Amino acid sequence: MNYIETNHHKSYVGPGNQYDLVAAMVFNLLTSLGLRQHHRVIDIGCGSLRVGRLLIPYLDTQNYIGIEPNRTILDDGIANEIGTDFLKLKKPILINDSTLKNHTSDTINADFIFAQSVFSHCGLDLIDNWLSEVVENLSDSGVFVATFHVSDSDYDKKGWVYPGSVAYRPDTIQALAKKRSLNFRMLDWSHPRQNWCIFWKDGADTRLFENGHVSWNSFMQELCYSTHVKI
Repeated sequence: MNYIETNHHKSYVGPGNQYDLVAAMVFNLLTSLGLRQHHRVIDIGCGSLRVGRLLIPYLDTQNYIGIEPNRTILDDGIANEIGTDFLKLKKPILINDSTLKNHTSDTINADFIFAQSVFSHCGLDLIDNWLSEVVENLSDSGVFVATFHVSDSDYDKKGWVYPGSVAYRPDTIQALAKKRSLNFRMLDWSHPRQNWCIFWKDGADTRLFENGHVSWNSFMQELCYSTHVKI
């Protein structure tokens, strides 16, 4: 058997040999933006728990919310990446759907929301739908980070595109953000194929991503020196 056949839950969500790399990329980005264990996180398109397998043990109980429409790949991630013991211990909220609307009676008030390689498969109608859900479920001080392919022109069709991908101009994504009363900025955070951006409400502290630059050193300096926390 080749790599794809024996690691379907990994190769389904991207190059299988980069499964660990992408997980580390997202985890490091979130922690550099200030993620701590007491924060609540929504993982849009959590797939086979590529990032969830790092976040679920790290976060406090019930602070990880993953949403994934593909039940099979989600079950494969549970079986192969975290196991049922972690489900019992950390009680992550795993939603088998393409929307949060059917599963929350109240807003989640998440501190961090992320969508890694989701907008790269979405028409603008779906991106707009997700931004509307982000606005409803993101705390006033929280941030939403996402990736998309940058281009000089915009994909002009609606709906979900998979396994192909689509691209947009940053100005187009920014216009959608403004429509939903979200601020927008491109981020200087390396990705193997796409580009990172960040959305936030007016109440968020932007010091950790000023000018689009993010670094662990900046977060540690802010944490240790500004708040006098000893580590």
